[in-house]
Amino acid sequence: MGRTLYDKLWSSHVICDYDDGSSLLYVDGHLLHEVSTPQSFVALEQKNRTPHRADSSLAVPDHAVPTVDRHLPIADPMARAQTQRLVENVARHKIPFIPLHDRRQGIVHVIGPEQGFTLPGMTLACGDSHTSTHGAFGALAFGIGASECGIVMATQAIRQQRARTMRVNIVGQPHPFITAKDIALALIARIGANGAAGHAVEYAGPAISAMSMAERMTLCNMSIEAGARVGLVAPDETTFTYVEGRPMAPKGAMFDRAVTYWRTLPSDPDAVFDSEITLDAGEVEPFVTWGTSPEDALPIGARAPDPETESVLARRQRQIRALAYMGLHPGMPLESIGIDVVFIGSCTNSRLEDLRAAASVVAGRHVAEGVKAIVVPGSGLVREQAEQEGIAAVFREAGFEWREPGCSMCVGMNGDTLAPGQRSASTSNRNFEGRQGVGGRTHLMSPVMAAAAAVTGRLTDVRKLMGSNA
Repeated sequence: MGRTLYDKLWSSHVICDYDDGSSLLYVDGHLLHEVSTPQSFVALEQKNRTPHRADSSLAVPDHAVPTVDRHLPIADPMARAQTQRLVENVARHKIPFIPLHDRRQGIVHVIGPEQGFTLPGMTLACGDSHTSTHGAFGALAFGIGASECGIVMATQAIRQQRARTMRVNIVGQPHPFITAKDIALALIARIGANGAAGHAVEYAGPAISAMSMAERMTLCNMSIEAGARVGLVAPDETTFTYVEGRPMAPKGAMFDRAVTYWRTLPSDPDAVFDSEITLDAGEVEPFVTWGTSPEDALPIGARAPDPETESVLARRQRQIRALAYMGLHPGMPLESIGIDVVFIGSCTNSRLEDLRAAASVVAGRHVAEGVKAIVVPGSGLVREQAEQEGIAAVFREAGFEWREPGCSMCVGMNGDTLAPGQRSASTSNRNFEGRQGVGGRTHLMSPVMAAAAAVTGRLTDVRKLMGSNA
């Protein structure tokens, strides 16, 4: 029987198997940031250990860093301490590091691929659940805990339980203004926030083959919100073209040899998955969330659900709670919901393509009265390119704040938060209670949908705004 991409990645990294079904995996690459690693370094040094392969790591501050006033000391004392501790730790252990004021600095899941640190066929770990983003390259990438970060540094290995496999076939051709974010939200709404629990999800099909690397990264990033730990796309010519020439990628003959190997990674034609799902991208509309879980997502033309029509008691109770927290009433048209803040950024949607798409909606328009709108590029290099292309000017002229790179409002750090009761249109990946600030209300959507909300002051079907009902 043929093997899946996940099978190939897993088996090529097993050091040994255990009786409980878990395995010790070799870890090729380790991404570090300031929030998940302080305890890891303490544990390392308490045991008088040093990193087994310091050069296999790449560190960058991203979670706790401010996106304004970078010339000033970080105001939040904890954020300042975390950032400084990372500087000291990487220097002491000689770990490759991109500092805060380096033009390459940015969100860890943006700079990894951007620098060519992320490669097909590798295992990659990071103290962040959305490490699944890197699976877009055909890498076995997963989030780990703070204590596990120390183990990986010390041993270059980690014990993991093998996942079941799920293939999500995306067929059809998406209509204009339908993005990978819409497809991700449509899938999560269909299978639920635990629908892929215990699975490694491989995205396949003609719609995936046609996607750019940025779109694939968005899709793999959101796999976590469906309960999966791993999201994967098989490497292909699109992948190889993206990787070639990146600063940390193989060069010359080594790149050619790597590509020869990478071509062997896609799932075999006769590979069998534990489960399969098919989604027609041509039937997907712009999606937004209405509740407090990514699975609470509906097409923009829909209405908020009525719990009285839900037959399952637990779901009905959850809907009642979510509607109350979000300040919505049953049957309310989603397009009637006003917003206070727009956030375009996060490891889900802060790449150059995302900013280009949002700017195309914003161009010639202005942020609605009473709305605060911010754009936080995923890296300094994305920010530079956007400024060179005139994208930053489009946002600024429209009344957006143009920020420095970082996780920002996605994790509610350094004042990039919602006030209690404020409502955001956000391109991030989570809409949990308090995620963007205590009492804040978050609606997830794509960059073009967030841009449309910014200029209208409410949740808006971007197709109508742009004169397309395709």
